[in-house]
Amino acid sequence: MLRLARTWFEGERYNAMLDHVSLGVTDIKRSRRFYDAVLIPLGLVRIVDFGEDRGLDYGAAPGSTGVEFTITREADVRTPVPGAHICFRAPDRAAVDAFHAAALAHGGRNDGLPGLRAKYHADYYGAFVLDPDGHRIEAVCHAPTSPAIVANG
Repeated sequence: MLRLARTWFEGERYNAMLDHVSLGVTDIKRSRRFYDAVLIPLGLVRIVDFGEDRGLDYGAAPGSTGVEFTITREADVRTPVPGAHICFRAPDRAAVDAFHAAALAHGGRNDGLPGLRAKYHADYYGAFVLDPDGHRIEAVCHAPTSPAIVANG
C-alpha cells in the first residue's frame, strides 16, 4: 500500500513532491543579483548564503526546511538543456509580470512574454526567461481572473 507523506510546515499542511531544486551557475555574484530580484515577486527570498563563490538557498520561510531553490557555483555549466526548465508558481498574474520585468532588468533574456498559454489551459498565465547562464525558467499563475459560473440545472 502506497502512503503519501504528509508534513506540517508553518502551521499549515504542506504536501510537495520535491524538496528543492538546484541549478549550477558560473558566477555567484551575478546570479545572486538576478535571483534575488526575480524571486521576490514570487514570494521567495534568499534564506541561506554559503559565502563567496559557493551557493545560495531561497525559500518562503527561513530555516533548512524552508529551502525550495538553490544555486551553486560550478566551473562548467552547459545550457540550455534541451526540454528542461524550472517553473515557479506565482500568486497572481501581476507577480508573473514582475518576475519577467525583473529578469530582463537583471541580466536575463526574454524567452516568452507574459501572457495566457491557452494550449495548456484557459487560465495558464506564464512568462519564460533565460537566466544569465542560459537556464530556462518560468513563472506561472493558474488562477482565473474571476470565479467560474456554474449554471443551475
